[in-house]
Amino acid sequence: MTQDPELKAAKGNDLRRIGFFFIDGFAMMSASSAIEPLRAANLLSGKQLYDVKFFSKGGGQAISSCGAMFETEPLKNVGNRIDILFVVVGGNPMSFDDEEVIERLRRFGVHGMPLGGISSGAVLLAKAGTLRNRRFTVHWEHFEELRALSGDFLMERRLFVMDRDRYTCAGGVAPLDMMHALIRSSHGAELAGAVSDWFIHTGIRAADAPQKSGYAGHDKQLHPKVLTALELMENHLADPLSLSQIAMLSGIGPRQLQRRFDEDFGKGIMQCYMDLRLQKADELVRKTRLPLMEVAMTTGFVNQAHFAKSYRSKFALSPTERRNKQTG
Repeated sequence: MTQDPELKAAKGNDLRRIGFFFIDGFAMMSASSAIEPLRAANLLSGKQLYDVKFFSKGGGQAISSCGAMFETEPLKNVGNRIDILFVVVGGNPMSFDDEEVIERLRRFGVHGMPLGGISSGAVLLAKAGTLRNRRFTVHWEHFEELRALSGDFLMERRLFVMDRDRYTCAGGVAPLDMMHALIRSSHGAELAGAVSDWFIHTGIRAADAPQKSGYAGHDKQLHPKVLTALELMENHLADPLSLSQIAMLSGIGPRQLQRRFDEDFGKGIMQCYMDLRLQKADELVRKTRLPLMEVAMTTGFVNQAHFAKSYRSKFALSPTERRNKQTG
């Protein structure tokens, strides 16, 4: 299983090289909402955590929806210089038919490059086949059109989705929320909070806002550290974090965090984490045709036997029985 570059950064605090690939007419608000938090993270941390590069198909000036421009390098220059490449699109991406760009994105995916889609960027990534067996989201305007292209897309109506080496968000100011989650996953809650405060973006939204998950939508007033831990879990379903990683990235000690989970939910952190993974697995079993081995991998199980045992313990049915019952 591909190791999420966030985990590498969390362990070693290595410089992250972030690329933005612009299609002319890209949404300027979405682009700046993704780029500026990275600049602020460098400024507020006092060191260069992120090195940002800009690309377009042929290089030169990439022109946004409002006429503002970025000086860019040609897309062919990306090579192995980038740790994550975000595709930023505006207008109507469903009509985008540049096969050279689509093929290059496909090759990036084949060679293991982590990719992201901002606003409608996920449409291009989906057309290139790079979102196969990955959960993702896209701007609501294109949701139904894209779903009509394939019933196998694992699309979710969320502000953003971070699934292993794919990072997608819905556009507008949603990139602010996604970058908050990315910075927090790499460098902890304190720096992420400082970046959000810098932009007076104090009302950070969870990935699934406004449709809260079973835990995030709990009727109790949860402690901010618990909410942070829950968001980390939801953003790392396919590549589960350890208790120590969750606590470290949440900015609290493991014992303190464990105690808060016991008080709020009557169960430990890792049991809550398992519940979230199995809830997502059940959704995939019932609503998609994804092979069960892929469902297992998408929800962080290293083998199908462990997945089946855990699933049956939770739902009193095997994944196969559940799917057959759903379709029968």
